[in-house]
Amino acid sequence: MLLCLAACNPAPLNLEEAGIADLQDRMQRGELGSEQLVHWYLERIQKLDQGDGGLNAIIETNPDALMIARALDDERRQSGPRGPMHGIPVILKANIGTADSMHTSAGSLALAEHIPPEDAFLVSRLRDAGAVILGKANLSEWANFRSSHSSSGWSSVGGQTHNPYAPRRNPCGSSSGSAVVVAANLVTVAVGTETDGSVVCPAGATGIVGIKPTLGLISRSGIVPLAHSQDTAGPMARTVRDAAILLSVMTGRDPQDAATETAPAQADYAANLAADGLRGMRIGVIRSHLGAGNIPDVERVLDESLKTITLAGAELVDDINIDMSGAGDAEYEVLLYEFKADLAKYLADTEAPVRSLEEIIAFNEAHADDVMPFFGQDILLAAEAKGDLQSESYLAALETSKRVAREGLDTAFEDNKLDALIAITNGPAWLTDHVLGDNFGISSSSYAAISGYPAITVPAGFVAGLPIGLSFIGRAYSEQDLIRIAHAFEQARAARRPPGGQ
Repeated sequence: MLLCLAACNPAPLNLEEAGIADLQDRMQRGELGSEQLVHWYLERIQKLDQGDGGLNAIIETNPDALMIARALDDERRQSGPRGPMHGIPVILKANIGTADSMHTSAGSLALAEHIPPEDAFLVSRLRDAGAVILGKANLSEWANFRSSHSSSGWSSVGGQTHNPYAPRRNPCGSSSGSAVVVAANLVTVAVGTETDGSVVCPAGATGIVGIKPTLGLISRSGIVPLAHSQDTAGPMARTVRDAAILLSVMTGRDPQDAATETAPAQADYAANLAADGLRGMRIGVIRSHLGAGNIPDVERVLDESLKTITLAGAELVDDINIDMSGAGDAEYEVLLYEFKADLAKYLADTEAPVRSLEEIIAFNEAHADDVMPFFGQDILLAAEAKGDLQSESYLAALETSKRVAREGLDTAFEDNKLDALIAITNGPAWLTDHVLGDNFGISSSSYAAISGYPAITVPAGFVAGLPIGLSFIGRAYSEQDLIRIAHAFEQARAARRPPGGQ
């Protein structure tokens, strides 16, 4: 549902590519209000996202957004801004809970009318910081964990989201809509979620920055789960600085999420960012995953990025090999078990209209024409067949996946005395195919996803006009150092280019 703008009179603004600091500066000088900004983005959403030929990245906008922005403008005039997010619009992936006029569907028609009784913890943090929740973004249904032949960016609630660089190309998933709205300048920043690749892949494929933080740095409370041992939300933005500002607001210890208990105290992740942040750093290069894509131009982007990093003063250790043998199969087993258990708990806790994976499967079968026009639910069926989280098979797979991934990364860091690892995030966006499904080609997300360590993808270049991202991977809770390194690369590489030559 989009807010009607027929009676609106938005100011003639041009805010494409405007970042948080620029918007705050204009608002402080009285040249822009949050209400004007919300008007501008809603107009742009209506123009570029909706109808035939639109990007189809947004499921619904917040009917209260203008009212919220107006109140924040009044507050700014009376007592000043709360912080850097005051009055800044944010779009959330539609699996992030909001207790307002919008729905938390995870893209599924079974939850199309679902409104949880309270905000997700991270949403409360955003509201407290003065952010305007502008809308909900489309996603790959059930975080792309429904079918082995799925099309990323498609959901039965929202349909197919398109890549803004080439509409027939895929935006990757599952945070497809969150990436597209940022890339196409439909909002300043957005929030996605990742289990394995769902922040970094769409960010890489749409030419933006995405941060997949250390597991537990951001609370998972109130987010429709896939698997608690890997799930995390993450900020998505056009610059590292804006992503860092959003991350700073979203973090915090949550009594309802035990994983946050060991997280460090809140920090300003946007502080002390400088162009010389790569100087003296020792960076390891992972190339092994490139063989799957076999695209010479992708390797060209990597080699050009390595030159940039070297010129910025870092020392490279090339061709680092990380043994992930067995981690992938074990990970999939873990996800099947945890999805069944975690989803049932979430559905009960939030008083959802369906209460189990079994009920969701039955709903899908009863509404097959709408829910399964292109692909089925073989993954849901495989998950439903699993036992509980005390099963020996689950516990063994969990131990294997974590041990292999963490030992592989820790060994690489320690043996080579590294400050960070880098890897190409993604290959060029593939053609969306509702018959055969996704064709990922190149992906490096599993290193950080399975281990629970942080990763940041930054625009690195283009292949045939399609964005390629470079991922920076660190050790647990190394976000401050990793963000400084990624920011320095971003400044030196300057690879971000808006879609359509904006």
